[in-house]
Formats: sequence, C-alpha cells, structure tokens
Amino acid sequence: MLDLKFIRDNPDLVRQATANRHTAAPLDEILELDGQRRHKLIELESLRHERKEVAKQRRPDRETAEEGRDLRAMIKSLDEEVSLLDNQLQEMLLQVPNIPHPSVPVGEDENANVIIRSLGEPRSFDFPPVPHWKLGESLGIIDFERGVKLSGSRFYVLKGLGARLQRALISFMLELHTTEHGYQEVYPPYMVKRECMVASGNLPKFADNLYHDVEDDFWFVPTAEVPLTNLHRDEILPPGMLPLYYVAYTACFRREKMSAGKDTRGIKRGHQFDKVELYKFTEPDASDEELEKMVHDAEEVSQKLGIPYRVKQLCTADLGFASQKSYDIEMWAPGCAEWLEVSSCSNCGDFQARRASIRYRPAPDAKAQFVHTLNGSGLALPRVMIAIMENYQQADGSILIPEVLQKYVGATAIR
Repeated sequence: MLDLKFIRDNPDLVRQATANRHTAAPLDEILELDGQRRHKLIELESLRHERKEVAKQRRPDRETAEEGRDLRAMIKSLDEEVSLLDNQLQEMLLQVPNIPHPSVPVGEDENANVIIRSLGEPRSFDFPPVPHWKLGESLGIIDFERGVKLSGSRFYVLKGLGARLQRALISFMLELHTTEHGYQEVYPPYMVKRECMVASGNLPKFADNLYHDVEDDFWFVPTAEVPLTNLHRDEILPPGMLPLYYVAYTACFRREKMSAGKDTRGIKRGHQFDKVELYKFTEPDASDEELEKMVHDAEEVSQKLGIPYRVKQLCTADLGFASQKSYDIEMWAPGCAEWLEVSSCSNCGDFQARRASIRYRPAPDAKAQFVHTLNGSGLALPRVMIAIMENYQQADGSILIPEVLQKYVGATAIR
C-alpha cells in the first residue's frame, strides 16, 4: 500500500507510475475523498473545541445545555462521516499498485523485458527432442487421464519415479537454501485468513484467481509468499533482528482464470502445483542488495541442475502488483522449444509492510519504521520438472536424473 500522504504530495508521480504499468487506479477519487476527509476533520476539531468551551461553564442554563447536546449530536454525526470516508479511502488505496523502482525499464508489455544474463548452452540433440507430456506418458510417470478423472482439467497424477523426482527436487532445494544460503525453513498452513491475503496484496486485486472456502472464509494460498508475509504482521521487530530469511515449501492453488486457454497440454500451468519460496524481511537501505542476493540464490538451483537458463529484468508493465522491481529466471525446455519461467524474485519495498503493519526499530530508542519485504521462487515446480525431463531425455526415451538429485531419488535414470 502506498502512503496516503505520499500520494497527496506526489500525485503526478503516482499517476505516471501507474500509467507506466499500463493499469488503472482510482487516484482522482482518492484525492477527492482525502480532501473531503481533511475538511471534515477540521470541522470536527472546531466542534470539539466549541463543546469544551461550553462544558467549562459550571452552571449551564437550559439554553447552554441544549447547545451542548446539539454539539454532541453534530460531533457524533461528523465522526461517523469521517469513519465512512476512512473506510472508502482504505478500500481505494488497496487498489493502487506499487511504484516501480527508478531502475526498472519502462515498457508496454513483456517484450520490453531485458535479458540481464544467460548461463549454459542449449543441448544439441542427435534426435528430435520430445515434449514432456509424451515422455511422461510413455514412461508411466505422469497420468493425465486419471488427473482429469479425479479433479478435472489442469490436474494430473505423478506416479513412481515421477512423484519421487518431484519430492527429490523439493528436498534438494530446501537443503540448499537452508544449509548454504542461510534461510530458516518454515512449514506454513496452506489456508489463511482474509487479512493475510489483503496484507500480501492478493486481495482485493486477484480475488477471481484465488480459491476460497466461503463458510469459514479461508483462502487457499496461491504461493507461500502469502503466509510468509504475515509471519510478523502487526509486529515491531527489535533492533538487530533484521535481515530475516525464510524458505518454505507449499502446494499452491490458482484458478488460472487470467490464462484461460493457455498451455492446456502438459504440466506447465495447473490449478495446483508445488513451490519452494524464498522470503526476506530487511532494512530499507539493504533491500536492493538483498534482491540481487536472492536472485543468485535461485540461480544456483539452475546451475546445480545443469540446465541452461537466463535472467530477465521485468519492465514496468510486467511487474507484479506489489513489486517495485523484479527479475525472472527462465529455464530452457527443448521439447516445448520455449523458455519457462521457474522463478520471479521481487523487492516490494514497504508496500506489503504497510498493508501488514510490519515495522522495526533501528535502535532501542529509535522511531519504528516499515521493513522492506522481498520474495522469490527458489524454485517453482512443475516447470523445473519439465526442464529436467526435456533436457535430460535420451534417444531411447529414458530420462537421466541430474547428479545432485540422484541421492534423493535413489536412481540414476527413469526408464
């Protein structure tokens, strides 16, 4: 959430930032309501002062008593009007996206994203590489038919070494990030309260793409970013506690309404998928550097798996709602013949912290300040599964298992 005072003092800057994102936000309505609210607050203060003056009279006559009652009624009515305006302002402020970092390239769509670096050369095959959906079915490790039978379209069943490979990837990534990168592992709930979704920036913006249990008002997490953001909601962190690094594995649930008709074959885009999420709470001055570190932590997964990848900086129009700066990591999938996004690492500045009321004290007697929050996939499945299957496929239809995963899988190949 943006600070209302910042919007009031910098309306043109916020308008331009929103325009650069190619999105809409109710900025004019916010400024209009803010003006009304401030005017009513001045009026309210004047009435309260007048009431105090009336109350100072020790023996008020009937006329003075009636004046006091009228003032109380007017104050109560005006209080209710201010409260209503506060609620309306809050709802509108929740619709305003974060302001892009000055270093973010301005662009109209994903074509303006900038490739920062690439590592690894795509493999040359002496046979036509096969897409993962054919490999998975022929090896009996992905069952699309039974996935649809159980749950409908965009669901599938992993079997045998396919299920074990996915579990191996999760274990490998959690071990890497906890033992080598300094993250603390967290196992959060897969369902959260409404206020958790609001704090992370998913509500109200993305309500149509979330799964919701209406009776208990539980929301299924679209990513572990949501519960991790809320670990310290409504807290003031003591001096010396930052930075905090967390890593969590969860299943993720998304309705995929915004991608209807896309990627209907295979396991690239489903309603349920697994992901290992990286999350940081940092001091504001350190967040830019911490974002670069997070990207490198996520890159190392690709490096150890031996899969060609590239890093892209997202332009203004492709940024997530809560992000002020983001990088995507994409793995090459030769069977699909495309680059697959396996991670998006973002610095959200104090945007989520304001929504979640997460602050810290730089020193014992210092004023509490909002933290900066960062999130990133480290990495997301099942696209890593796709990249492994398609990059490590052999001419006989088998799939070699990357060396770093063999101890977790208990096999060297899938045949």
